[in-house]
Parts: sequence; C-alpha cells; structure tokens
Amino acid sequence: MSDKHCAPGAKGFGFVLRALKHRNFRLFFSGQLVSLIGTWMQQVAISWLVYRLTDSPFLLGVVVFSGQIPTFLLAPFAGVMADRWNRHRILVITQTLSMALALVLSLLVLTGAVQVWHIIAAAACLGVINSFDMPTRQSFFIHMIEKREDLGNAIALNSSIVNSARFLGPTIAGVLIAAAGEGVCILINAISYTAVICALLMMRIRPEKRETKEQHVFTEFKEGFSYTYGFAPMRALLFLVSLISLAGSPYSVLMPVFARDILHGGPHTLGFLMGSAGIGALTGTVYLASRSSIRGLGKVIVVATAALSTGIIAFSLSRYVALSMFFIFFAGFGMMVNMASANTILQTIVDDNKRGRVMSFYTMSFMGMAPFGSLLAGYAASRIGAPDTLVIGGSICFAGAILFARNLPKLKEHISPIYAKKGI
Repeated sequence: MSDKHCAPGAKGFGFVLRALKHRNFRLFFSGQLVSLIGTWMQQVAISWLVYRLTDSPFLLGVVVFSGQIPTFLLAPFAGVMADRWNRHRILVITQTLSMALALVLSLLVLTGAVQVWHIIAAAACLGVINSFDMPTRQSFFIHMIEKREDLGNAIALNSSIVNSARFLGPTIAGVLIAAAGEGVCILINAISYTAVICALLMMRIRPEKRETKEQHVFTEFKEGFSYTYGFAPMRALLFLVSLISLAGSPYSVLMPVFARDILHGGPHTLGFLMGSAGIGALTGTVYLASRSSIRGLGKVIVVATAALSTGIIAFSLSRYVALSMFFIFFAGFGMMVNMASANTILQTIVDDNKRGRVMSFYTMSFMGMAPFGSLLAGYAASRIGAPDTLVIGGSICFAGAILFARNLPKLKEHISPIYAKKGI
C-alpha cells in the first residue's frame, strides 16, 4: 500500500486500511482475526451451555460476572505493570495462558464432566488473565504504528476485526452447537490462539525505553488515577463508557433468554442475533476507519449512544426474529462506535509514560463495570423479565447521552489546545 493511497483526504479502500502498511500491525491484525473468531465461538457456546444446564438467567449473569469482575479489581494495577514491564512479553504470556485454559475447559465439556462451577471458575481465571491482557494490548498499539496519525485508524481497524469475528463466530457456533455440541466450539477457540501467538513472536519490536523509577506500585497507581480523573474530558469519557457497560452491555448476557424463551428459537437463533449485533458493530468500525480525522468524535459519541439506547429498547419489545435482528444491529453499531471513539480520543490525548495506566482505567470502565451490569441484569430478569430489564437499561443509556451532550462544549475547550499542539 503506497503512501499516496494513505494520505489524509485520500478516498477509497486503501485509505480505510492505511494502518495495515505497518508490518507489526498487519501481523497483529491477521492473528487477532483468527483468534477472535474462536473467542466469540466460545462465548456463545458457554452461554448456551450454562442456560441448557441450569435454565437460570441469574446464573448466566453469575458466569459473566465471574469472568469480568477481576478486570474491575486488577486492571488499574495491571496498567501500572504495563507501564513498567515489556508489553510485548506480557501479551505473549497472557495469550498462551488463555489458550491453555480454553483447552482444559474444552476437555471437560467434551468428556461430559463439566459442571457449572467449572465454568464459573474458568471464567474467573480468564478474567484475571484479561485484566492484564486488555490494558497492555490497548497501550501496545503505539508500538505497532510508526506514524501517530494512523493510530486512530489502527484502533478502528482493530475494532473491525473484533466485530467481524463477532459476526462470524456466533454464526459458526450456532451451527456447530446444534451439530456437535459446545465442546467443539471451545476446542476450536483453544487452537485459534496459536495464530495470535505466532503473530506476536514474528513482530519486530524496538526496545522500549523506560524511565528508571523506584516508586511503589500504589504511588504510581495514585499518580495515574489523579492524572486520568483530574482531567475533565478523560473523566467524562470514562463515566459514559462505565454507564454503558453497566446498563447497556447486559443485552448480550440475556441473549439466550430472548433466543429461546421470547423468540422461541434454538442455538441458530442465538447465533443470528449475536451475528446481527456483530454486523452492526462492524459497520460502525468501518465508518470510523473511513474518517480522515478524529475531530468531531464527541458528536459521534452522542449519536452512537442514542442509537444504542433506541436499539436495545426496540429489541426488548420485538417478538419477531427478523425485527429483533434489525434492532440489535443498531445496538451493536452504537455500542462499538461509542467504545472505539472514546478509546481513540483517550489514546490521542494521553501522555506516553502514563498510557498503560490510562488504558487500564478505560478497560476497567469498559469491562470492569460490565460484571455488575450482568449480575444486576440476571437478577432483574429473573424478577421482572428480560424485556423490562432491557427497557430500563436502554433508558439509562439514553440519559447518559443527554448528559454527555450538554457537557460537550466545555470538554472541547479542554481538548482543543492538545489537538492544536499535536497538529490535529
């Protein structure tokens, strides 16, 4: 891909894919695409397995809670480690551990020995691994992209492969679960990790320059916390991401309930619903990748949050599969555009020596708040029903969009000098 096709203002497919001219990111992109298809296959398989074994919406929430609560507890300190240690090495270790865990779980399912507590324990272990993997992965982008102006495009393209996998993985899983059972999906996920591990090992990473500090880990954590939440734009972005993770993301946790009990379908229906959300999210990331500048992302976040809220509420009221797929498309679009836009703004305005810690707070907001939402949604669904639960969650997200929109002019005043300094 020539620089001519990647110049700002250029049009066409080459401009959308401009971050792929960087060799390390190209390797990461390819490995992640394969691995994430397996990840989404496993997520669908585990959701269906838990609901098949227990018939309990509450236990669906418990499993997700167990997998995500470690991120809330550990991610801020993992961010300190990401600023201290070699990020490339951390990622190789976390991906290898994830592969081993998936292999053990697949053997338990395939042999028929699996019990619900096994799934909860495995989810908790994976959550611990992810609490180190996710902030490190987010802060590792800067090492894969030589030109800072391509950073936003790289983040959008990374989101696009997450959501390509989010479409392909559930669709494949729905067919495989019906034909061969959940264990096969989990085994395929274990094998798929080899792609991203090989990609990481093939990268050419320049030695990272670290400041030699002898500060205590809590001192560095406090420094990162004050830096992140002391700056109004970062604080506002993380608040909105936290709110959406708490009230909006649980729609995916309750998807098996809608697929089987509301829409009277099976694993195929679950795969179609999650695939539709994935297509919506993929559409959103293609839109973000096609943007020539990050300016104006504040307004994009407002619109995306409104689309998410409307999609969730309409989905909860639908009783037809086709309509449900249509509405969940907008929920997926809004969710991913919101998260990727917030990520891009944060990555642009953060100082490099605090990048790991800031991205750990983003991870805590994105993934760390989700377990509380999952647990509350599972409990509420068992009491008032899944549809009413999503109506409440969607309404809360809409209120968050209004609040963010009201504060947007003040946030722009804080960010504009940083953009001007960086030539954006």
